[in-house]
Amino acid sequence: MRIAVCAKQVPDPDIPPSRFKLDSSGKSIDASAITPVVNGFDLNAIEAAVRIKESESGDTEITIISAGTDFALDVMKKALATGSDELVLVDDPDTNALDAAGTAKTLAAAIEKSGPFDLILCGRQASDWDQAHVPLMLAEHLDLPCITVAQRVEASDNTARIERVLADGFQEVEVSLPAVVTVSNELGEPRYPALRGIMMATRKQPTTYSLGDLGLDSDQLTPLVHLEGLEIPVSEGQAELIEGDDDSEKGRNLAIRLREEGLV
Repeated sequence: MRIAVCAKQVPDPDIPPSRFKLDSSGKSIDASAITPVVNGFDLNAIEAAVRIKESESGDTEITIISAGTDFALDVMKKALATGSDELVLVDDPDTNALDAAGTAKTLAAAIEKSGPFDLILCGRQASDWDQAHVPLMLAEHLDLPCITVAQRVEASDNTARIERVLADGFQEVEVSLPAVVTVSNELGEPRYPALRGIMMATRKQPTTYSLGDLGLDSDQLTPLVHLEGLEIPVSEGQAELIEGDDDSEKGRNLAIRLREEGLV
């Protein structure tokens, strides 16, 4: 079985909000001072692929595919260290201007060039834009069924069995392969890579494609969505100290103040 996992390099979402700055265009986050990471939901998808690999008696090969530019190879190779076999990067300056539609078209071309694959796994969404558009568009380009928000994925004998997350429970789905499946964090925490896996991943070199290698050019990837502006929310707080000679007086003064504001 051959499994492709789409993974995106994103700015670390756990850094303090004060570190986020807009670039000179005012339409993009200046990520130069932000450590990049692999999108967390994509790590869940990699974990799902490795679990399938461990459960399969036959040979299973996992290929991680990413589209972007300015890749931090030590970050992307960490995605290999837990049991994946190959890393494919579409590294092209023109990918900076891609919207979700262009990203899906690029990933579809990379998957077709590197494939065929029996199963394509994606994270349910990316932590930078949180749109969850790419996997659905990717499935359309590949003319494959798409099963979303999986918390368990099993695959064998040309069939995948998926347990989907619902608001009030879960849903079990069976689909013939090949298919696209998006994986949610309910699958569980991705494993930490062992030292042996890290050393093996360090020695592996990614396969790198440009858009031209995939038969694509910037005219084919013209954004369908145009960003008019981007703003970082301003958080403002206001506090008023209630004074008094003792706790009882402070309590009375607080009650009076709340009544004045119409809150009690």
